[in-house]
Amino acid sequence: MHQLWHPLEVMADLGQGGFWAALPLAQLVKEPTTDPVAVFLIILAIMLIAPLLVERLRMPGIIGLILAGVIVGPHGLGVLERDSTITLLGTVGLLFLMFLGGLETSLDDLKRNANRAIIFGLATFALPMIIGTAAMLPLGYSLLASVLIASCFASHTLVALPLLNKLGIMRTPTVTTTLGATLIVNVLALLVLAVVVKANEGDLTLGFWLFLIPSLVIYTFAVLWGVPRLGRWFFKRFGHDEGAEFTFVLAAVFVISYLASLIEIEPIVGAFLAGIAITQIIPRLSPLMNRIQFIGNTLFVPFFLISVGMLVDPLILVREPRSLVVAGAMIGAEMVSKFGAAMGSARWFGWPFANGMTMFGLSVAQAASTLAAITVAFDIELVDELAINGTIAMILVSCILSPSIVARWGAQMQGQLETSAEEPTDTDSPRATLGQRVLVPVANPNTEDNLLQLAIILTKRVKGTLLPLHVLADRGGSISPALRTKQRQLLDTAEDIAHAANIPVEAIGRIDDSIDWGVIRASQERDADVLICGWKGFSTYRENFFGSVIDNIVRLATVPVLVTRFPQPIENTRRVIFALSGRRASQSQIQTTFELATTLAEELKAPLHLLHITASAHRGSYLASLVEGKEVLLQQVQGNPIQRISAILQPDDLLIMIESTYRRGRPALGRMPELVASANWDNNMIVVNFPVR
Repeated sequence: MHQLWHPLEVMADLGQGGFWAALPLAQLVKEPTTDPVAVFLIILAIMLIAPLLVERLRMPGIIGLILAGVIVGPHGLGVLERDSTITLLGTVGLLFLMFLGGLETSLDDLKRNANRAIIFGLATFALPMIIGTAAMLPLGYSLLASVLIASCFASHTLVALPLLNKLGIMRTPTVTTTLGATLIVNVLALLVLAVVVKANEGDLTLGFWLFLIPSLVIYTFAVLWGVPRLGRWFFKRFGHDEGAEFTFVLAAVFVISYLASLIEIEPIVGAFLAGIAITQIIPRLSPLMNRIQFIGNTLFVPFFLISVGMLVDPLILVREPRSLVVAGAMIGAEMVSKFGAAMGSARWFGWPFANGMTMFGLSVAQAASTLAAITVAFDIELVDELAINGTIAMILVSCILSPSIVARWGAQMQGQLETSAEEPTDTDSPRATLGQRVLVPVANPNTEDNLLQLAIILTKRVKGTLLPLHVLADRGGSISPALRTKQRQLLDTAEDIAHAANIPVEAIGRIDDSIDWGVIRASQERDADVLICGWKGFSTYRENFFGSVIDNIVRLATVPVLVTRFPQPIENTRRVIFALSGRRASQSQIQTTFELATTLAEELKAPLHLLHITASAHRGSYLASLVEGKEVLLQQVQGNPIQRISAILQPDDLLIMIESTYRRGRPALGRMPELVASANWDNNMIVVNFPVR
C-alpha cells in the first residue's frame, strides 16, 4: 500500500525523493524552481494565461487559477514548491479576499438583512453539523472527531466572491445575507474547533469560556466602533497623501487580523470585520476604493487561489481505495447539507430558485480555513490521514463547483435585477441626467481633491465624463510661464485622480476674458449638465455689490450649480442633512436635490436626514410621499432656519441646501447659506442653485 501524504509532510518529502517516486507526474520536473524571479514570473504567467484559457471554455476564470495551482504544485508537475513564500502570499490573499467581502458589506445592509443572515447562518451551520456528524460516525471516527470534521463542513470560504462584482449583484439582499451568514458560521465553526481541542485535552474549563466569549464581544465592538473613528482622524490629518491612505488600510487589515488570532479567533474573521469597519469611511466609487479592489483582485486574491490549488493531491484517491469512501462521504455530506440550508433558507425568505442556488454556490466552497481546522485536529491525533486527504478532495470539488454555480445562477439573478430596473424613470433625476458631464473648475490644490471626489461620485454612478477646468484670465498681457505651469499641474492632478477612479476625463485648460465667463463658456461648449464650484463661505461688501466670481457663475449658469464648502474630507461624512427651509423651491427642484442627497448618502454610506423648516405644514404631504419606502428620517419643525439647522448639525455632517434667489446688492447664494456657514464653520456644505427659467 502506498504511503499517504498530508500537507504538513510535503515539504519534508520534497528533498528525500519518496514523494517523487509516488507521483509519476512529478518525475517530469527534477527539482522545483527556487529562483525568486522565476517563481514570481511563473505565478504572473498563471495569473495572465489561466483565466483567459478557462474563460474560453465558458467557465469562471478563478477555476483556471485553482487548476493551474494543482498542475504546477508539488502534487502535480512539481514546478513550484508550496514553501513559506507561497504560504505567506496565499495567507495574505485569503485575508484580502475576506477583507474585500467585508468592504462590500455596509452595516446598514447587514442591519436590514440581520434576521435573514442569522437564520441562514444558523441553518448553514446546524445542518452540516448534524449531517456531517452522522456521516462520519459509521466510518469509525469518535464523537469528538466526527463533530470536528462536521464543523469543517459548516465553515466556508467565499472563493467565488470576485465574480459578484463582475455580475453587479454584490449589494443585493441575497449576497448581503450570505456575507453576514459567513461571519456567523465561521465564528461558530471556529468556536467548535476551540471547544473540541480543549475537550480532547481535558481543559474545557469555566476559565476558557470566561476568556473566549467576553474577549470576542469586546474585540468585535472595538473593531466596529474604534476603526472608523481612527480612520476619520487619519484621513482628516493625512487625507492628501494617497500612499498613506492605502498603507493605513493595509495596516488596519493585518493588525485587526493579528489581534483576532491573539484571542483564539481565526484571522479571516478579523479581516472580514476590518472590511465592514473601514467601508464606513471610504466612498464606494472613490479612487482609494478602486485601488484597493484592483490590487486585491489582480494580485493578492489570485495568489490565494493558486496556493489552494497547490494543496490538492488528485492522485491520492487512486492510491488508497478507502480514501474514496471517506472522501465520498465528506463531499456528499457537505454538498447535501449546504444545498439543503441554502434552498431551505431561500424558500423561507420567499426568494427565487436562482437566489437559493447563488447562496449555495457561495457557501459550498471550502478552502484554507477548513484545511487549517483539520490540520489542527491531525496534530492532536484526533483524526487520521484519511480525513486530511478527504478534506483536500472536498476542497478540490467545492472550489471548482462554487464559481461555476455562482457564475450560472448569479447571471440569472443579474437578469432579474435588470428586468426589474426596466421601469420609467424621472428624467429630472440626477441618477438619469446629472453626472453625465460634470464640469469642475480647479484653482486651489487644497480644495481640488474634495471637489473631484464629489464629481467622481456623481459621474461614476451614471458612467459619465469628468471635465476638470482651469481658466487663466487674459488681462491684456502675456500669460506668465509660472501660471501655465500651475494650470498644467492642477489639470494633471485632476486627471490622475479621475484615472485612479477609472472614469473618463477631459481636462480643459482655457484662457478667457475672466474666470467666470471662462467657466460659463466652457460649460456650454462642452455640454456640461452640472457645475461644481468651491466656496469660501462668505462674501465681502465689494463682492456683494459688484458680484464675486461665484455670484456671476451662479447668475449666468444654464445648468444646476453645486456650490460646495469642504473644511473636512468628504469621506468623513457620517450623516447627510438635506435642510429645506420655507423659501420658494419647486417640487422638481426639491425632487432633484433629494435624489442628489440620496445618491451621496448611499455612496458615502451615511444615513439621510430630511429637515423641513417651515411656518406651516403646506409641504408636509408632498415630503411624506417623497420619502415613502425609503430609509430617510423626515423631521418637520418650525422656527428660525439658522438656529434649527445649527441645533441639528453634528461634527462630520454634510449639509445640503437649496438657494435660487438673487437680488442686486446681495450674494447670489442668499444670506442664509452664509449665516449657516459662519455658525457651523467646520461642517461640509453643498448649496444647490438652479438656473432661473
